[in-house]
Amino acid sequence: MSVQFKRTKEDFVCEQCGAEVKGDGYTNHCPSCLHSQHVDNNPGDREAVCGGLMKPIGLELEKEVYKIRHYCIKCGIIRRNKTAPVDNFDKLIELSKLRKA
Repeated sequence: MSVQFKRTKEDFVCEQCGAEVKGDGYTNHCPSCLHSQHVDNNPGDREAVCGGLMKPIGLELEKEVYKIRHYCIKCGIIRRNKTAPVDNFDKLIELSKLRKA
């Protein structure tokens, strides 16, 4: 069964660094520090009850698209999210140097 993405424009304040982030409907992490929050079970559904901070732990290239690997520090789930043009390039470079967890 295929799950359809739900686009929701949401602004938020990053729990890790305090940056004010303007969402575009696809925003799923802070472009400053690259942290995310565990709010979805499936992309865009906002149905996860965990709510834990998701730490960026790596960067992967898949079909010419870079994806950030996030680890939820509360429940341990690992998810991948596409990078965005506004992401902090220096932080992305740092992630690219980490070994896959």
